Amino acid sequence: MKNIVLIGFMGVGKGSIAREVIKHSKYIAIDTDDLIESMENRRVKKIFENEGESYFRKLEADIAQWLQSSVKNTLISTGGGFYKVKNLKKIGTIVLLDSPFDAIIKRIKEHPNAAKKLKKRPLLSDLKKAKELYEQRRPEYLALADVVIDVTDKSAQECAKELLKKVKKHG
Repeated sequence: MKNIVLIGFMGVGKGSIAREVIKHSKYIAIDTDDLIESMENRRVKKIFENEGESYFRKLEADIAQWLQSSVKNTLISTGGGFYKVKNLKKIGTIVLLDSPFDAIIKRIKEHPNAAKKLKKRPLLSDLKKAKELYEQRRPEYLALADVVIDVTDKSAQECAKELLKKVKKHG
């Protein structure tokens, strides 16, 4: 078993799908944003507000180095921009959780904790800019992915089962 690295746009369901994967496998799961929040002792939103995006991306690069050297047999959920770290392919099998932008926004808005989910994602505060960011990132995600899972209109459990099957085939 090697690491599985979940990439995809913010709000696509990386965390909820990761929780399902660990129910049906021997993987443990960690989240890069959670690691950064723990390391910095503050929320991602506050890091963005106080230090800006470039500082946050430096923290992601530090986490990526640690993941590559120290983490094995783990499912790693990443923030939406984590895919830009230089050593991504060395961390594990890259799995893109893919969905159209409108479906992602709909999914977030229909979630019982919608207000909280939107609030914790500073880059979603302007939906026009967020859509532009999605359109810029999606081809980059696709180019990096070893495995692609279309999560549109599927439950987290369905996505988790498909993910495990495709990762096993990928080797």
